[in-house]
Amino acid sequence: MTGHGVLSRQQIEALIAGSPPLIEGLLNPADQLQANGVDITLDSVSRFIGAGALGLTNDQRVLPSTETLPFEHDGQLALPPGAYQVRFNESVNLPTWLMAYARPRSSLLRSAVALHTAVWDAGYSGRGVSLMVVYNPLGFRLARNARICQLVFHTLGDITTHAYAGAYQGEGRPSS
Repeated sequence: MTGHGVLSRQQIEALIAGSPPLIEGLLNPADQLQANGVDITLDSVSRFIGAGALGLTNDQRVLPSTETLPFEHDGQLALPPGAYQVRFNESVNLPTWLMAYARPRSSLLRSAVALHTAVWDAGYSGRGVSLMVVYNPLGFRLARNARICQLVFHTLGDITTHAYAGAYQGEGRPSS
């Protein structure tokens, strides 16, 4: 890729057609591909049932236990106010010259629901998770496979020589 900055739809489409594809498992590419990113969709929602911890080193990290919430017969899930972990349907394969930001769809924000995300580092491959917080005191209804955030891809000034190799590499894939 040439230039620096955010990828266009055309650049994203070309990378999806590559090997490995930039994104795998798109449910409806025509709806999900945007001018400056790709909408990614909800696979599952879990509630936290344990405490987490961060220490000075990664071996002191403790992720909280979670419990997956079942969708109702109509594919909807009623969420009372609180914090939830959400997993996406799509898998991402970022080359060493590209990173991504996950940004919530504005309809979530307009419903008093926030999606907190981290940087998706160059070299990351997996099916990520994010933190969803329902601030609306009346709760929020959410459908399985709903488009909940947009990945925006940003080129690096140079290929990184230290691609992501952390604990979440390959997460959410069938073999992980």
